[in-house]
Formats: sequence, structure tokens, C-alpha cells
Amino acid sequence: MNAIEYDIGPTPAEAEEVSRSGNLDNLRPLPRISIHAFCESEQLQQVMDQCANDRRMSKVSLRITSGGVAAAANMFASAPTPNLIILETRANPRGLLAELEPLAAVCDPSTKVIIVGYHNDIGLYRELIRNGISEYIVQPTDMIDLMTAMASIFIDPDAEPLGRSIAFIGAKGGVGASTIAHNCAFGISSLFSTETILADLDLPYGTANIDFDQDPAQGIAEAVYAPERLDEVFLDRLLTKCSQHLSLLAAPSMLDRAYDFEGQAFLPVLDVLQRSAPVAVLDVPHVWTEWTRSVLSAVDEVVICAAPDLANLRNAKNLIDALRKLRPNDKAPHLILNQVGMPKRPEINPSEFCAPLETDPIAIIPFDINLFGNAANSGQMISETDPKSPIAETFSQISHIVTGRVALKKARKGGLLGLLKRK
Repeated sequence: MNAIEYDIGPTPAEAEEVSRSGNLDNLRPLPRISIHAFCESEQLQQVMDQCANDRRMSKVSLRITSGGVAAAANMFASAPTPNLIILETRANPRGLLAELEPLAAVCDPSTKVIIVGYHNDIGLYRELIRNGISEYIVQPTDMIDLMTAMASIFIDPDAEPLGRSIAFIGAKGGVGASTIAHNCAFGISSLFSTETILADLDLPYGTANIDFDQDPAQGIAEAVYAPERLDEVFLDRLLTKCSQHLSLLAAPSMLDRAYDFEGQAFLPVLDVLQRSAPVAVLDVPHVWTEWTRSVLSAVDEVVICAAPDLANLRNAKNLIDALRKLRPNDKAPHLILNQVGMPKRPEINPSEFCAPLETDPIAIIPFDINLFGNAANSGQMISETDPKSPIAETFSQISHIVTGRVALKKARKGGLLGLLKRK
């Protein structure tokens, strides 16, 4: 079986490569605001299209119009201005303020304005800020620059940080995605002494309560069916303590009703989970509905669990392709190969399995019916049943990776010269 190497922290060169995307990863979602962008160049229009497709802009009402300051002034002479106007202009520093005067005459006092210009002039920047412009960005700009500027205006810098959300989903039923999610949630909470919430989103058939030997009277159903009551206090009443740092939002696991949900049903739950704990692990059932699409689009990390056969390969490929379209500005989903080496079952070699997916697995977990069966029947996790087993160490490594505390070791390219070029 192929070994997987891990590297505690990236190299300086790798850190330089991911620093820009890291800024985006740490950006909080923008609140429910309206934005109107006026673009004179195709480049800025493409950047705004990228922003529109980003999950952190899901609550934003964004409109993009070709044109500059004059087009904005004409439009808002007979229409209310939005919360934010983004204006691209090629005006020189001396004429820019005069060009903005017609817009200032029709702009609501509460409307914020970001100017995207072509002159790197500190004097111009200071003059614009003195005249009420919220930010001045020099072309060429990109999505991270614009989204960071928008966040600096509308997100309170003193707001409590949001917790990290990690969703686990199986490429096929029965591949052990729930077992992996539960063991990782337990690992994150115990290894890092981090308050962690495990949310079982499989309401009719969830197994988290069994795996942790719990029988809670309330859980996620009460949160989903009463969004108007949902806050940190109400959520705390629904949680069941599984260990010192791990709490469970259990599924009812009953068939007394049909669990049909609209597309946004679980997003209020996700918002409260992220405000309530540093890490939230979501056990997502193997279904493809509007609400699962919404959840997988909104979380920080997605982990796909698969077994090495043809149906799993097809489904994993479809999942990865769909998530890349839903999350165009985020990292690709993580992949875990589970139940590898099952006796008498024809399997696809891990390297051949991963080649069409264009991704490497973060873990390959061997089939061990005795270890997993004993843990499930005793209501324990693998690290509790056999803490010295290689599989327990694998779950520890997965916990490090999905929380960003360790990275897969990659070939180092460019050496010192490459690093100097990046700097």
C-alpha cells in the first residue's frame, strides 16, 4: 500500500504560494448588503464575476454594469443608491474629484464608495479618503484585493472570529464517511483541546448517537425546524457532551416524519455552529439535494470519502467536478480512500483511482473489520479502542490536515532561486 508523507507546516516557498489564497480562506462572509459595480475594463468585469461566484458573497446582492462614473451618476439620479458602489475610472488625479461631483450630488450619505483607478498616487489616495471615499485600489487588481476592501468596510474588525466548518460526505453509501467524520471530530477535540461540535445531518438514519453511545432527547431536528429560535443559547441546550471538548448535535434517527428541506434550511444552523465553537464537523448524508449543495458550498473544507471501486470513482469524479464549480475560489475537496484491501473484493489501485480525479488522497485507510466493528459495538472511537494502531495515527493525521495544522508533503520546486523570484 502506498505510504503518504506529511510535512508539519509548509516550506517558505510553499507558504509564499498559498499566502494569497490563505487571505481569502480567512475572510468572513459578507453581510446581506447591495453592491453595484461600474466597470470600464473587461479585466475588472471578470474580477467582479469571480466575486459574484464566491461563497463568501452568497448573501450579497451584486449588480455589474459597463461604464464609469458618468454612468453611475446618470443611473442614481433617478434611483436609490446601494450600500456600496464600486467605480472604475481612468481619470487623472487632478480631474478625478471633479469627475465624482455629479455622483456625490445624488449619492445617499450612507452609501460607501470604492474607486478603482490607474494612478498610484499617495496624495490622491489621501485626498479621496478625506472626501469620504472608503477605499482607492490601483489597477491591476484581483478578487482578493476587492473582497478584502469590501470586508474592511462592512465587517467589524472586533467581531468574534468564526469557527472552521468541515463537511464529510461519502462518494457512495456504506463507504464509512460517517465513521471517519466521527473519529476526526473526536481527534480534533482531543488532540488540540479544541471545543468541537459534531453535527449529524442525516436526520432519518444518523449514527453519531450510536457511535458515541448517546441517547439525547433533542438535537439537530429542533434547530432546523425552529430557525427563528436558533441562537448560541438555544443551540447549547440541544448539544450533548461526548467528551471534555466534543459536543454532539445528534440526529433523531427516527422515521416518524419525512425530512424534506428547502435549499437554505441548514445554513442558519451552520452560522450558529461557526459562532459557537472553533471547529464544527458536519456529517453530510450521501444525497444530492438543494440543501446538501448549499451546505457543501458554504463550509470551509469538504472531505470526500470513497472506497476503491468503479462506482465510487465515478461518483467521486462527479462530486469533485461539481464542487469545483460551486466553490471556484476554494481549494479542491480532500479525498480519503477507505476500506482498502477488503478480502476477495476486486479493487482499483489507489494511484489509478486518483489519476482521473486529479488529486491525491490525504489518507488511505485499510479494511479492518475487527477494529472498526469492536469500536462501533462498544460506542468508542478508534483512538479509544486501540490508540497504538496505525489507523488511529491515520485519523490523527487527517485531523491535522483538515484543520490546517499539517500539509501533505509536496516536491519542492525552484530551490532558493525560485523563492527569491517569488519574493
